[in-house]
Amino acid sequence: MKQYRLNRLMNPASGKCFDVAIDHGFFNEAGFLKGIERMQEAVETVVAAAPDAIQLTAGQLHHLQQIPGKGKPALVLRTDVANVYGRELPATAFSKMIEEPVLQAVRADAVCMCVNLFSIPGAPEVTAQCIDNILKLKVAADHYAMPMMVEPLVFRPNSEAGGYMVDGDLDKIVPLVRQAVELGADIIKADPCDDLEQYHKVIETAGRVPVLVRGGGKAADETILKRTRILLDQGIAGIVYGRNIIQHAFPDRITRALMGMVHENYTVEACMAVLKSA
Repeated sequence: MKQYRLNRLMNPASGKCFDVAIDHGFFNEAGFLKGIERMQEAVETVVAAAPDAIQLTAGQLHHLQQIPGKGKPALVLRTDVANVYGRELPATAFSKMIEEPVLQAVRADAVCMCVNLFSIPGAPEVTAQCIDNILKLKVAADHYAMPMMVEPLVFRPNSEAGGYMVDGDLDKIVPLVRQAVELGADIIKADPCDDLEQYHKVIETAGRVPVLVRGGGKAADETILKRTRILLDQGIAGIVYGRNIIQHAFPDRITRALMGMVHENYTVEACMAVLKSA
């Protein structure tokens, strides 16, 4: 029965998904608020560009779900909040789950829930919390037929990378993705690796579980488009991009460009033409 909701998440034309993450305000980091200071405006701009899904928190999902009609993007509900994104790890690092996350997702008409699986140098206790969160979520997710998107994230040391920066080491990404599959993920949202041409190894590790690639930090348009094109050619099932959309000068244009690439096989050049259009 989870397939019923997955049918609303994945685009029927391509079987792939473009999910725009607008849940960054959950994490108490000033730098994450750029582009989403006015949430209603940010959500409405992205909705107008018509991605497949928008990832929001329980406190902000009303901006999407109050929009009338059945043509709006599907809702992916962020279920956990963490404090691990700064330049230094706090003395007490955590990843906490919202209460009754699956019931909140059902009541909000979500098609999927997203939960983290962190691997952070110097913070094994946060990994343990993430695993506990997933184990608890899995049983209820199966009971209510709510797909669970697990987000295995390999961090570089906070002191080195300023927090929330990807470690693109494939030898670290692959086992964490495999752990997410073993824990019962219905969808994987994973980092790109340093050598994008090797990303098929992540796909192979996930097996039957679709892999969506997250966008990470803000990058130049051509960089993010070239990266996306290579990853699609490697076999990913879609993308989950946040800051590369919401912090873009034209969020609507970059969304339309990437939708064309994900679902209609646009080239990088075709996408760049969309970005230059009025």
